[in-house]
Amino acid sequence: MFRIAKHLMNRAKTDAVDVSETNGVRALHLGSPTIQSAMRIRDPNALELTYTRGMMCFLLFNQNIKDVLAIGLGGGSLAKYMHAYCPEIISTVVEINPNIIQVARNQFYVPENDARLQVIEGDGLQYLAEHAGNADVLLIDAFDSNGIPPDFCSQDFFDLAQRALNNAGIFAINLWGSDRNFDVYLQRIEQSFQQKVLILRTGRPGNIVVFGFKGLYKYFNIPQLQARAKLLESTHRIEFNQFLKQLIDDNIVQHNQLQFKRDDSDA
Repeated sequence: MFRIAKHLMNRAKTDAVDVSETNGVRALHLGSPTIQSAMRIRDPNALELTYTRGMMCFLLFNQNIKDVLAIGLGGGSLAKYMHAYCPEIISTVVEINPNIIQVARNQFYVPENDARLQVIEGDGLQYLAEHAGNADVLLIDAFDSNGIPPDFCSQDFFDLAQRALNNAGIFAINLWGSDRNFDVYLQRIEQSFQQKVLILRTGRPGNIVVFGFKGLYKYFNIPQLQARAKLLESTHRIEFNQFLKQLIDDNIVQHNQLQFKRDDSDA
């Protein structure tokens, strides 16, 4: 059984939840000036922060996404966006801090639970352990006042995340590129996902979205991704073509294919 350290649970529940507003943008803070989530008040369902739009690139890789699980609510940007613009997706969000849930609903307009969105107060790690093999997509954006909690970047956690996905599942986590442990986290994700990993830089320096893929995936045909990006941009206000160009720059390309890092154990 996967266990979360008690001190981490206590810290997650007691982090101060603060809200600020600047130039029409409302921001969520958890015990520090760092912006954890942001919303343009006149357009509350839009994805204000670039990295959140980058995390939605899971839509590039699989056009049959139905079940999305997220650990950590924050201001609910991704949950709101999918609820508003992805009617085919059912989202479940697990958040340990009841104050965050209250602020997300009162200040960031996260809708009440319905048939397509369930916000659950609870331990996300325990939820993952109890719901193996279910999710099409698992989204992790778990920063607190001290950065990413240790239990959300361990090898055990990434193994748990991999098991939570079905065989066509996609894992996406937001990491900070200047974190001195970034390479360590990336290597752990590669180990858990058998090297089937892509990175997407959404700022320099800044957030890096790391995608991990279950066994069904082998590579991605770039012309097919380009066609998919064009189609998605016709219905979404997300720069999928620009993100695809960045994915091509950040990862291995051979024979017009976006490929994963070679696993030497298969040589």
